[in-house]
Amino acid sequence: MPNPAVSFFSGRDGVRLAYRETGEGRPLILMHGMTGDATLWLLNGQAETIATAGHRVIMPDFRGHGSSEKPHDAAFYPPDVLAGDGLALVEHLGLSEYDLGGYSLGARIVVRMLVRGAAPGRAVVAGQGLRQVLGSGGGAGASLRPLLTGWGTFEPGSPEERSEQWLRSGGADPVALLHVLDSLVGTPAEQLGRITVPTLVAVGGDDSGAASSAGHLVTALPQATGTVVPGDHWTAAGAPELVAAIVDFLAGHQ
Repeated sequence: MPNPAVSFFSGRDGVRLAYRETGEGRPLILMHGMTGDATLWLLNGQAETIATAGHRVIMPDFRGHGSSEKPHDAAFYPPDVLAGDGLALVEHLGLSEYDLGGYSLGARIVVRMLVRGAAPGRAVVAGQGLRQVLGSGGGAGASLRPLLTGWGTFEPGSPEERSEQWLRSGGADPVALLHVLDSLVGTPAEQLGRITVPTLVAVGGDDSGAASSAGHLVTALPQATGTVVPGDHWTAAGAPELVAAIVDFLAGHQ
């Protein structure tokens, strides 16, 4: 199945932002992780499987990522800008009845959208535990920031240089990504306690960063259920068990 075509909309500040969609039915916005893009949900057929279950799957690229614009001016990355972009996408598409999900950074942005007034029927928060959602460490920035700040200076053949080459192969822009990291904000526990949307918290069993506090996140969210799927932080995103858990959750919370 060919990848869906890229469409565009404008953020509230005019930045050109990309998204793809596939399938028909109740809309489900799915957001990717740091340094990725919408193809996270396409590489292993996840979006196709979810679409087959009766969903219109909408997959944005965060600003600074993928086919979205990557401005270098820090003014385009105010605090919580990614959540603002997500809300702008909901408005652009005119969605009133929809669901919302994300993996890793995308999961954090789901939570930020919820506390800022997004009103999906159901939410999926995958690949993150309470520590990451609170912004208290263990997120993408811990290992990524040194890589981005040292861009182009690493010893050939070193682990850092190999990581840089991998990011380069995906079109990563270190200036834009550093601005994205600087824009991220945590969600305090008291705000989590006011989220009443039924939420699935899903993590890989071998995800050393998120799994240790995923149960605490389930406890912090009043209407959350938790599940553990095979894989670490990277492989769980493509696990068939994660897709099955999402489909089952959405079907069970009509």
